[in-house]
Amino acid sequence: MEWIEISIKTTTEAVEAISNILYDAGVSGVVIEDPKDFLFMEKDENAWDYVDESLFDFQYEGAIVKSYLPATADLLEKIEEIKQKINTLPEYGLDIGIAELTTNAVYEEDWSNSWKKYYKTTKLGRNIVIKPTWEEYNEKPDEIVIEMDPGMAFGTGTHETTIMCVMELENCVDPDSTVFDIGCGSGILAITAAKLGAKKVIAVDIDEVAVQATKNNVTLNNMENKIEIHRGDLMDVVTEKADIIVANIIAEIIVILSKDIKNFLKEKGIFIASGIILDKVEEVKESLVSNGLEIVKVEKMGEWAAIVSKLKDDINE
Repeated sequence: MEWIEISIKTTTEAVEAISNILYDAGVSGVVIEDPKDFLFMEKDENAWDYVDESLFDFQYEGAIVKSYLPATADLLEKIEEIKQKINTLPEYGLDIGIAELTTNAVYEEDWSNSWKKYYKTTKLGRNIVIKPTWEEYNEKPDEIVIEMDPGMAFGTGTHETTIMCVMELENCVDPDSTVFDIGCGSGILAITAAKLGAKKVIAVDIDEVAVQATKNNVTLNNMENKIEIHRGDLMDVVTEKADIIVANIIAEIIVILSKDIKNFLKEKGIFIASGIILDKVEEVKESLVSNGLEIVKVEKMGEWAAIVSKLKDDINE
């Protein structure tokens, strides 16, 4: 079967939004090539401090988002729709760079193998190791290895937003924790929470592709007894409360979530929010505070931020 590889040259800032546009067009996964991700992982894999790339002989020329669509009769219409949606992103404050879209014909065998060359075993935070299923890895005694089959949904472990969320889960999760992963994508954060010892994890996403990807990866990691997976909106499919809620989405959605998130947090509950470009940090902070949370800290990595907030002690008084 013939497939069309769609390649979009853009900025780190716009990677997640463009990935979502591709998912809306019907792709089953994306590949992200971003030199900034690899710069961070190779030069500064053990700390929060982001190394200024000017210290190295490095010229950033943009990120590339790749995906595949079958060569069907409506292909040209889909590509045009993708272009139009990408061109609207600057209206939401996103720098899309040159936003150059190119296509290339490939065949199914090449397509299925092409995913694998982009993903390598990567250590995040103190102990979490993300390992593609096809790679061999000798686990160290203090490491927690998560098996992933990337290319299904957003969340392979290499993006700064995912790294920050993993690090905060390492700080927060304990054996009594109930954790919600909102917009679970590939399930990487839900699985991380479960492997860190959380008592219960609920993963939620509105996208069927993401739900199926999470189910597959949960099974790969033998976490079915700890993780519940639901398709839909948090407010519609979850009735209980969590000690920790993590959402690696985009700033605009976090602002919407903040209006109701307190209803799903236990007393002193923690909300870890990422997928926030630096220009949107203050807007998200203001929304969280105005809806009954207090800011614990803001972490930054590259062009992205993660905001940790908690339910105010007097919110239920």
